[in-house]
Amino acid sequence: MQHKVVIFGEMLWDCLPSGPVPGGAPMNVTLNLHQLGLKSRLISAIGNDIDGQKLLDFLETFNLPVDLIQVNEEHETSKVLVNDDDPENIKYTIVSPVAWDFIQWNNEIDEAVATSDAFVFGTLGVRNSASLTTLLRLLHHKTLRIFDANFRPPFYDFEIIENLLGFTDILKINEDELEIFADYFNVSPNIESVCNYLDEHYPMDLICVTLGSKGALIYKGGKIVSHKGYKVQVADSIGAGDAFLSGFIKTYLEKYPLDQVLDFACKLGAFVASKKGGTPRYEVSDI
Repeated sequence: MQHKVVIFGEMLWDCLPSGPVPGGAPMNVTLNLHQLGLKSRLISAIGNDIDGQKLLDFLETFNLPVDLIQVNEEHETSKVLVNDDDPENIKYTIVSPVAWDFIQWNNEIDEAVATSDAFVFGTLGVRNSASLTTLLRLLHHKTLRIFDANFRPPFYDFEIIENLLGFTDILKINEDELEIFADYFNVSPNIESVCNYLDEHYPMDLICVTLGSKGALIYKGGKIVSHKGYKVQVADSIGAGDAFLSGFIKTYLEKYPLDQVLDFACKLGAFVASKKGGTPRYEVSDI
């Protein structure tokens, strides 16, 4: 069975010193899932400009459907200024506003989410109230809802985050985001305390915490499954977390045991970290 996954949010050009490359966490996840053999579709928006057309052309080289990507006549295609002086700690300056800040609800994207096996969303793609309004309408569908926190200061708001957590079945966060949650909810800044609090106060099934070079873990029902990760020579960390999430989604939907879900997700994250850019081309056998 080919699982259907819909991803909501940003698509953009990461402007590195070496030149622009296609990026954005939702787009990276969509491409990874497509390469992993799932039927993935991206809900996003580009400007009516050359940069937008080049992004569509890039996606079509993967034979990825682009039918849910809107063209905004008033706002330009997104760009992000990237500082990669430290390959393991990439810094971003995200231009605002851009086309994906204004994703519009329509029947086509509503039907896509309603008939999907999983729906993935984050915080950056809803920094503007227009896209947030659209996402909230889509979150009422009872598919598997996966919240990839993906905090990008200053573009997140805990009033919005608490609303999104109320629709979350699976939450994926990293170490830095775990500390931000701990500070906001006034709990001890450790995995058990934060996960216990979130599990108690929100209707989620499980929480996945990525730990960079130290691997990752899954918290479910008070129990933790962990993985030490794989050691690789890091080319850059762009897209490694997105690849991890993609590997997680594939194996979770295929009902693998949680330790095997983590193993494959860590493999894919490490593989992408060993390559330049967030969307290297590969076959599943490469992983």
